Amino acid sequence: MEPRLTLRSITKKYPAVVANDGVDLVVQPGEIHAVLGENGAGKSTLMKIIYGAVKPDAGEVIWNGAQVPVASPAAARQLGIAMVFQHFSLFDTLTVAENIALGLPADTRLDDLAQRIAATAAQYGLELEPQRHVHTLSVGERQRVEIVRALLTNPQLLILDEPTSVLTPQAVDKLFETLRRLAAEGCSILYISHKLDEIRALCHTCTVMRAGKVTGVCDPRQESAASLSRMMIGGDLPVLTAVSRSPGPLLMEAFHLSLEKSHPFATELHDVCFRLHAGEILGVAGISGNGQQELLAALSGEDTRVAPNAVLLDGQAIGNFDAARRRTLGLAFVPEERLGRGAVPDMSLASNVLLSHQSDATVRFGMIRSGAIEGIAAAIIARFKVKASGPAALARSLSGGNLQKFIVGREILSKPRVLLVAQPTWGVDVGAAAQIRAELIAMRDAGCAVLVISEELDELFQFTDRLVVIAKGRMRTAVPTVEATVEQIGLWMSGLDDESDPDADAAPIQRDDAHA
Repeated sequence: MEPRLTLRSITKKYPAVVANDGVDLVVQPGEIHAVLGENGAGKSTLMKIIYGAVKPDAGEVIWNGAQVPVASPAAARQLGIAMVFQHFSLFDTLTVAENIALGLPADTRLDDLAQRIAATAAQYGLELEPQRHVHTLSVGERQRVEIVRALLTNPQLLILDEPTSVLTPQAVDKLFETLRRLAAEGCSILYISHKLDEIRALCHTCTVMRAGKVTGVCDPRQESAASLSRMMIGGDLPVLTAVSRSPGPLLMEAFHLSLEKSHPFATELHDVCFRLHAGEILGVAGISGNGQQELLAALSGEDTRVAPNAVLLDGQAIGNFDAARRRTLGLAFVPEERLGRGAVPDMSLASNVLLSHQSDATVRFGMIRSGAIEGIAAAIIARFKVKASGPAALARSLSGGNLQKFIVGREILSKPRVLLVAQPTWGVDVGAAAQIRAELIAMRDAGCAVLVISEELDELFQFTDRLVVIAKGRMRTAVPTVEATVEQIGLWMSGLDDESDPDADAAPIQRDDAHA
């Protein structure tokens, strides 16, 4: 059988790094082929070359037996190649339907397209509203737009970069059924994921990359998660040990927090209650778009429409305090959107330090102390193993995982009393994810109160002390993580188990009194 795609000696160099160094890759028709590697290993660059978004410096791309120049994404789509990027290629001011129309023929009718989008989204369990503007969507909802856009083209080769990070376990199973059906119909799939269990369950072949080179090809079904991680990072992962501990004093509380929509497509918060103590990690599970974005904005101070007494920090009413004032009280937070909110793309890493480190040590008499912020940036780069040329590197020059490590490190080094983190390891390789989780556990053990909002259920079960679920803007009763099951939490996330008492939203306050 002739391969669907063959890459020969693909090389791509940038001023500070060789992203791809003589890469060979073969993908067969109907094959689900994983590409595995650490952040910065060159996976995304290679996929962009296949998709025509990046031009290689050397090498050949052979498509269905013929050498082809893939000069642009439009040319790739003409060949039958579709891609879902890790960093989304969407215009904020356009609607979902208008964004998807950009990759389709000019005579496409938007009303007909909206119906196709709704039908495809429903078929694959990816809820979308075609008329919503992209700037109103959460990161997870934007990823759904990209997945549906790719599926609408009926591709011969579908490239998926971290496609399951916003899905419940049940939805992941449904997506896998879809991908297996596509593969059975002859569609080839290139699958980039850091979830080793997914790769072992789904993929037929796995190509491993390290530092821009292919270091091995294997059948992941014959490998363990541990052996795959060793192939990827060249060593064993640190082991996270769950230690039973009693929480400390109450540091943060949401008390019957309700918030009206800030725009027509936002999620309204209804009577949200929880308590967060020193020395504990509280996990918030939920499908993207169910109020996580609004909750983080209310807790961090980005949205100050909150009633003062609805959010308390160490007993002080802060609901109407802005983010800067909350930071002075010891609150730090990591937003889910890295570029644009977590970091300024066209500023250096050193300058980005100032987003959360403004004190006499970094700013004196209105003057920035360049040496100080460069020193902090260098310390973050070293401690969190951020692959960057140095403190002067622009934020946008880093891979998604490395930028995430820098932002998390920046907030941790500010030594907060309360740390709010959204999607801490989204798109981060297993080695870096283990390090971030270990750092969050160390923060907890040092007495910090940590709240983690994540759609990665496995992650939440790994290192949180208690779990709550947010669905449709309402929060369920907190349960100890050791007493919860993935299946039950997944059902709560999807809203398939709504038989609880309608007044149960207040239960976290009552239940947590045992910790007070």
